[in-house]
Amino acid sequence: MPEQFLDAIKTRVLLGDGAMGTQLQYAGLEPGGCGEVWNVEFPERVMEIQRGYVEAGSDCLITNTFGGCCVMLERHGHGDAVAEINQAGARIAREAFGDTTGFVIGDIGPFGGLMEPYGEVPEGEVRDAFNEQAEALVAGGVDAIIIETMTSFEELAIGIEAAKLAKAPCVIGSMAYDVVRNATEIRTMMGIDPEQAAHFMQDAGVDVIALNCGSGIDVRWATQAVLKYREVCDLPTMAQPNAGLPVLEKMKVVYKQTPEEMAAEVTGLIQAGAGVIGGCCGSTPAHLRELRKKIDEAAAG
Repeated sequence: MPEQFLDAIKTRVLLGDGAMGTQLQYAGLEPGGCGEVWNVEFPERVMEIQRGYVEAGSDCLITNTFGGCCVMLERHGHGDAVAEINQAGARIAREAFGDTTGFVIGDIGPFGGLMEPYGEVPEGEVRDAFNEQAEALVAGGVDAIIIETMTSFEELAIGIEAAKLAKAPCVIGSMAYDVVRNATEIRTMMGIDPEQAAHFMQDAGVDVIALNCGSGIDVRWATQAVLKYREVCDLPTMAQPNAGLPVLEKMKVVYKQTPEEMAAEVTGLIQAGAGVIGGCCGSTPAHLRELRKKIDEAAAG
């Protein structure tokens, strides 16, 4: 019987993957374009990105479905292709592993707006959108679903419920934090700190608690978040920090932390107890290759 993702994360540190959005842009996606539709229009380009992470040593690949719910896809004229786009994303990630053993994590990102009463989008519309996407990902054969880059409990809860209703083999909740208060702590845009998030996600029934992205969230801040998670919760953890702090060059956001610089800080994240370590904004296969070395060195003692 194939090893299950949850069993693996409890026995060893797994290497996740890196950024997808920036890699799609390097491959030719125009700013503001729909990268998810590339799963069906340019699958070979998405495959090349995913294989790059496999070749770097990734144990887990997150599907190219971050904006794959119908609310997001409708903005690009693809709202009727949710099942096709999400199942193609799962298939590409699975095929990218080839003969290598690996885990495919279905990605559900924010729906890109505010729900009532703070915004104009009815909660029921978001619930239906996430349910549809989660069902498509599970039908595509994912090993887990991650509800990621969340900043509020309301939207996170809907995503978790959708993944559980779809009978995802594993449910991961991932928050996006920002460094605040003169760089002394991190909170989400809605003011949630890691301890509050850990309690909420545990009570909501996730299998893994995670963090990714956010303003200023590098490896060192990810380490602090994991430590805070583990102070109040005994669930496995996952961390996808950015490749350092971004700078603006020629009106473009650039992450300049080198693979060696990022990897030099990851030992602390391993020691903090992260079960899956990957990268978010700015991270590349080169960054993941260096993280692979550090994880292997730690495992060897």
